[in-house]
Amino acid sequence: MENWIRGLEGTEAGHTLALILALSAAALHALFGALQKGRHDPWLSRGAIDLAYGLMAAPIALFVVPWPEPELIPLFILIWAIHVGYKTSQAFTYTLGSYTVVYPVVRGTGPLFTVIGAGILFGEHFNWVQWVGVGLLVSAIYGLGLYNLRHWQVDRDTLKPALAMAVLTGLFVAAYTTIDAYGIRATPNPFTFLAWFFMIDGLTFPVVAFIRYRRMENPPDLGPLALRGFIGGIIAYFSFGSIMLATRLDDVGEAAVLRETSTVFAALIGLLVLGERTGPRRVVLMSLIALGAVIVELGG
Repeated sequence: MENWIRGLEGTEAGHTLALILALSAAALHALFGALQKGRHDPWLSRGAIDLAYGLMAAPIALFVVPWPEPELIPLFILIWAIHVGYKTSQAFTYTLGSYTVVYPVVRGTGPLFTVIGAGILFGEHFNWVQWVGVGLLVSAIYGLGLYNLRHWQVDRDTLKPALAMAVLTGLFVAAYTTIDAYGIRATPNPFTFLAWFFMIDGLTFPVVAFIRYRRMENPPDLGPLALRGFIGGIIAYFSFGSIMLATRLDDVGEAAVLRETSTVFAALIGLLVLGERTGPRRVVLMSLIALGAVIVELGG
């Protein structure tokens, strides 16, 4: 499969596969976010998910794929640090705000800065049509955030800090999307990068979750939490793995923008699964987010 992936890089077939992978990552990431924001404490959910995918990745990283070259060790340390920052800010965001409110802001902040970062790091440049799409997407997302700030009635006392944390989390999204793309391109075997990424990334938050669990007055049952972690771990492989492969096969900026159609899937999950109401104005704004992503793709 490694040779097949390499053969697709820079081809029209690779572009099509990257499109499919980015959209798949969008749907799966919305589901992944809902799992972390659901009935369990977000810190515990994240710890359970990380433990699950770290344990699943360890035997593959250690005994199946080639080990990474020594010169890539500092890169893996940097990637680990960025992801720890991302997950910490995300957990604070989900603790403070409702999923339907904060998720679009998190995902919408990322594309603009990812496109800028991809231009600096990889020499990618959008044409004016694509920038119109990015502008529409980002404007609709921040319009959604401002609308929620004015009208959302749940957790009003924590809404402003929740939105501020959502913006910070979005900046971490841009950082990890760009540096992960650099990492998977720098590693000769992309599956070596993926296996070692998931193993290393799964080391920290299980410890954080364990400490938080021990300090709780009424900690939840471990069985349902472990099940949530296992399901989330499987989803994480396909969600994060898909977007990383997409950034190896095609432009990082386009893949990042297409992934942010996850806000549409998030709205459906918030409505159907979490019972969070989504009015017609929010539906229009989230449709504009998706339209912006479409313009970016067609404009390219």
